[in-house]
Amino acid sequence: MRIAVATEGNKVSMHFGRCQGYTIYEVEGGKMTSERFESSPPHQPGMLPKWLKEKGADVVIAGGAGAMARQLFGQMGIELILGVTGPVRKAVNEYLEDRLETGPSTCDSSGSCDH
Repeated sequence: MRIAVATEGNKVSMHFGRCQGYTIYEVEGGKMTSERFESSPPHQPGMLPKWLKEKGADVVIAGGAGAMARQLFGQMGIELILGVTGPVRKAVNEYLEDRLETGPSTCDSSGSCDH
């Protein structure tokens, strides 16, 4: 399994489409086996879900995403987990332990996000 986390510094980014990049974790047997950072390509509507699919992402963790992005991730079979805050590695560990706390997306229905 591959988990991609929208990343700003070492924190989960508030918006998946406007982050520095993604920390991508390879997971085997419920354990992280590798970690790498990939800088985000230039933001264009609808592009990031395809880019993350090409990177092999099965799960994407972020603070928020607009309605179009949520729909595209669903169509691509990528689990999108929103409303997550805090350190990136902690979020992945909590996801793997089935205790990740989520909240509402930090983006409203128009795709506008709180930053």
